[in-house]
Amino acid sequence: MNRTVIRGGLVVTAAEEVHADVLVEGEKVVALASYGSGVAEGWTADRVLDARGLYVIPGGVDAHTHMELPFGGTSASDTFETGTRAAAWGGTTTIVDFAVQSVGSSLREGLDTWHAKAQGACAIDYGFHMILADVTEHSLKEMDLLVAEGVTSFKLFMAYPGVFYSDDGKILRAMQRGAENGGLIMMHAENGIAIDVLVEQALAAGKTDPRYHGEVRRELLEAEATHRAIKLAQVAGSPLYVVHVSAASAVAELAAARRQGLSVFGETCPQYLFLSTDNLAEPGFEGAKYVCSTPLRPREHQAELWKGLRTGDLQVVSTDHCPFCFSGQKELGRGDFSKIPNGLPGVENRMDLLHQAVVEGRISRRRWIEIACAAPARMFGLYPRKGTIAPGADADIVLYDPAARQTLSAATHHMNVDYSAYEGKEVTGKVRTVLSRGAVVIDDGAYLGRAGHGRYQPRATCQYLD
Repeated sequence: MNRTVIRGGLVVTAAEEVHADVLVEGEKVVALASYGSGVAEGWTADRVLDARGLYVIPGGVDAHTHMELPFGGTSASDTFETGTRAAAWGGTTTIVDFAVQSVGSSLREGLDTWHAKAQGACAIDYGFHMILADVTEHSLKEMDLLVAEGVTSFKLFMAYPGVFYSDDGKILRAMQRGAENGGLIMMHAENGIAIDVLVEQALAAGKTDPRYHGEVRRELLEAEATHRAIKLAQVAGSPLYVVHVSAASAVAELAAARRQGLSVFGETCPQYLFLSTDNLAEPGFEGAKYVCSTPLRPREHQAELWKGLRTGDLQVVSTDHCPFCFSGQKELGRGDFSKIPNGLPGVENRMDLLHQAVVEGRISRRRWIEIACAAPARMFGLYPRKGTIAPGADADIVLYDPAARQTLSAATHHMNVDYSAYEGKEVTGKVRTVLSRGAVVIDDGAYLGRAGHGRYQPRATCQYLD
């Protein structure tokens, strides 16, 4: 069995920071030894990694990605192979993607389709949530079966009528089932019925540019849907996880529910923390690059999102990585913003952007690891196998250089998309080495991984509810 020792680094987890050496045997962490204890002196290894001057952190867990997602007559440009490789370059070692049930089909058919896409293709470990697009007696029964085999979270949509949308009755029934079987309900909280009216009115008035995407998807319609989802969950006795929270008023709804003692959780994404409607309004058709849903908000919302991350009213930062190339895909919406495929690339940038927030004093180092690694692992039943560095955990470990400078750019990223949402942004901090289950997949600017190394991860139920 291969033994690796990581020497001389500052081990940073959500719980502590300690100067320690780490011993890996095969795919697992087997021991940590703090400096000066003398314990590590007797360790022998096949490979020694020098981590002096570096952070030694758990591999990132990105709990919201959409590889190969069909949307608006096209498909997300990252495959499971290219997307997971890019994730590894950015220090993420586990993704949880979304399998999609089509209306009229079973959950099993959707899950099997996504298993077929991912199997043998992934560079890092992966799991699946299930998008519940057709709530029927049959699909409700299937929820029980999926939870039993480790697909323990189900996403519903209050948006996209005619595609993914579920009405309040269907949402309530799914929540009731989740309350019984332990499945966590994830919610895209926007009032899609009202948004469709505003889209129609904007287009009729000749308002076709990308910036109107943000204007019709009103903040109030995110807040209203978030409030409604919370109340439906309360009626059902169900926990609730609201995805891609972008609006200050939606954060306020989550905070109020949590003050009442409700099991309500929130996720935000780097695009809402670092980008704004200023990007949607870029001249020409450039704003199309930034079309995603929920949409980017005016810059003043960012302060409330950061505050929510500091106070714990928002628990997780995921990417909602769903890339579409500007050329040939985003361009489908020239002359009609409603036809621009919704989604941004970001799976490679999340860990670096959040470290930049540490550099700027917005969050602490331990909170960085909490929101990017430990909390998503706990939320979706992967902890402590994922999300920490401790004996028995998978050896998903990143050696991170906190002083390295880099400029984010499409010219240097590894995502299969022709632009960067953060083009030209300078950040401090960069991945040096990445281990996935003990195997070195990135080292000093070289990719050493392979398609098929990544292993499917069945998940326990939400560990914040234990």
